[in-house]
Amino acid sequence: MTSSSYCLSSTRNTTAEALLLRNSHIHLPRFRPRREVFILKPQQSISKPSLSVWKAGTRRPLAALSSYAEAEGDHDQENVNNSKGEEVAGAAEAFNISPSTASAIAASIAVAALTLPLFMSSLGQGLPLKTKALSYATLLFGFYMAWNIGANDVANAMGTSVGSGALSLRKAVVAAAVLEFSGALLMGTHVTSTMQKGILVANVFQGKDTLLFAGLISSLAAAGTWLQVASYYGWPVSTTHCIVGSMVGFGLAYGGTGAVFWSSLARVTSSWVVSPLVGALVSFLVYKCIRRFVYSAPNPGQAAAAAAPLAVFLGVTGISFSAFPLSKTLSIAIVQALASGAFGAVLVDRIIRKQLGHLLDKSTKDEQEPKAEHHHTKNIGFLSDIAGPTGTQLEIVYGVFGYMQVLSACFMSFAHGGNDVSNAIGPLAAALSILQGGATGAEIVIPNDVLAWGGFGIVAGLMMWGYRVIATIGKKITELTPTRGFAAEFAAASVVLGASKLGLPISATHTLVGAVMGVGFARGLNSVRAETVREIVTSWVVTIPAGATFAVIYTWIFTKFLSYLL
Repeated sequence: MTSSSYCLSSTRNTTAEALLLRNSHIHLPRFRPRREVFILKPQQSISKPSLSVWKAGTRRPLAALSSYAEAEGDHDQENVNNSKGEEVAGAAEAFNISPSTASAIAASIAVAALTLPLFMSSLGQGLPLKTKALSYATLLFGFYMAWNIGANDVANAMGTSVGSGALSLRKAVVAAAVLEFSGALLMGTHVTSTMQKGILVANVFQGKDTLLFAGLISSLAAAGTWLQVASYYGWPVSTTHCIVGSMVGFGLAYGGTGAVFWSSLARVTSSWVVSPLVGALVSFLVYKCIRRFVYSAPNPGQAAAAAAPLAVFLGVTGISFSAFPLSKTLSIAIVQALASGAFGAVLVDRIIRKQLGHLLDKSTKDEQEPKAEHHHTKNIGFLSDIAGPTGTQLEIVYGVFGYMQVLSACFMSFAHGGNDVSNAIGPLAAALSILQGGATGAEIVIPNDVLAWGGFGIVAGLMMWGYRVIATIGKKITELTPTRGFAAEFAAASVVLGASKLGLPISATHTLVGAVMGVGFARGLNSVRAETVREIVTSWVVTIPAGATFAVIYTWIFTKFLSYLL
């Protein structure tokens, strides 16, 4: 499929949605129906995530990704020779702020990144100046990796919410910033080691501390470099695969084939296939369930309001049982998880009834208007083609799933901050320990200030470049609504959670991309933009060799530099 075949005008906005937009005086806090026309110009490439490749007929105040589509296109020629100015302009348009404000935010982040390490205890107070200088540089390498994790990986949590209209880009970034930092600080891995990850064989580098130090910081720099390239083009790649590829490249070049656990590498590469396929299958089934049991119900609004607490019950129960510190006795742990799920379901049910109760009452009283509110099906079955609800029913359904999607996005963001910060902080802590004469064995304790440093890096990258990958996840694979976005997010979270509990190799990034594709496939093969999918899959395949190549080059440079310095 060529780019010229993307000249499309989306007519997904049904007549009912248009009538709802014109007639409704109700403004839900999470959703406002939309009427958009997307146009992809045949002469433009869609590889770079500049949102000028699609235009919005009207702007939605909540999901503001479309708000900078026209403006960025107007400034393309002006910014050809000024990439820095282009990035500032892109961020300014994305968040609907002035370029001067965007520049001030970028400058503040840069100043903070350069000055905060000077006040960290992990800098190595009381050590020789040369060691402190190297510690300072190591902290900056860790920040660079964390910055790129924020720029690329946070789209896992927030991309579908922004694309569906459940959250505006600005609100999504603010929420993700708080939750990512909190997750990194409160749930970050406190005891970790690069050697414990099963990537490198520690004994091969015994007595070669300088080489190992150079390899660790080179891996951070290499992974950060590839993530920055991927983020620039809007490719959602796996940060875990990136850091693994970088360390494998270092291990092979400087330790030989015996320095790498090949079984670990095989598990990582297998997840390229397993993760998106499982994510697509589960999201396909979830979305079909929504269409079958909500859209085809006599009263879709009431069905959605009843389904939401059930979904919350299942989700919170699974999360509690898999991630929370419950009783070690299995029966008691199950009861505790069920109680947590029941509490979450009751809470969500009350919120929905409070916020949407007047609409639910109206939908019940308006049963006598079947022509305005009814839906039609060709043949009611699990895989049947079911037209969605209309009018008030549509507003209730989208309102309910808008709330649900925000909840699922917040949890994924918090969990991501707690889990993926180790991709930057693990090698960073190991490098600092080697440099400052600490343990180089199997166990390295990560100080709280280093965890907070990693959290700050993730937030900074999210604020400056996160909108690029969010655009790919939220808009460029398939068109999303609150129901579709919830199906993708709920499916991805369920698959990642279950795989983590079973110890299976699953990539959160690949799973979510697959889940978004699955929702698109549920609407028909033509609903998934094949060229975008090809670019994403290609970036996945290139991730490990690209990280490995950069790591080998950087290690050679750093070893030469350290030989002169030390």
